[in-house]
Amino acid sequence: MIELDDTDWRLLHLLQEDAARSNQALAEAAGVSPATALRRVRRLVETGVIERQVALLNPAAVGAGLAALVEVSLDRQGAEHLDAFEARAVADAAVQQVWRVSPGPDFVLVVQVADMPTYQALAQRLFTQDANVRNVKAFFSLKRAKFVMAVPLQPSSDPA
Repeated sequence: MIELDDTDWRLLHLLQEDAARSNQALAEAAGVSPATALRRVRRLVETGVIERQVALLNPAAVGAGLAALVEVSLDRQGAEHLDAFEARAVADAAVQQVWRVSPGPDFVLVVQVADMPTYQALAQRLFTQDANVRNVKAFFSLKRAKFVMAVPLQPSSDPA
């Protein structure tokens, strides 16, 4: 864990809003020189504070308009069984997130697919063919009211 100062927090806040802005624009918004912004961001990446920078796509615009939250419970919960299911879920492109949870189901998956037949194929691959899957409960999204990937930052990180 590295120690973050106010400049780091400002940069993190700004990058979570828009990581595509130029280094010049980022530096200006953070109130630092471009060299300082570049050096600080590189340090945040190298130390793992920033895991990666990605483009967030509109699922419907790219033909993946059906979202589901899926609870999965396994029959046998030994470490090797949990690890095996987790590895299969992580490897499937339609699965966006895999959470091992407790109590309740063993896993919660966030899935994004084109339509119900595509979900059915995913269910066959991940759940039906696995003899260790005891129960699956899927919740299908009717509306995406909020979707953010930003991590809440401490109050002093507000650049305003």
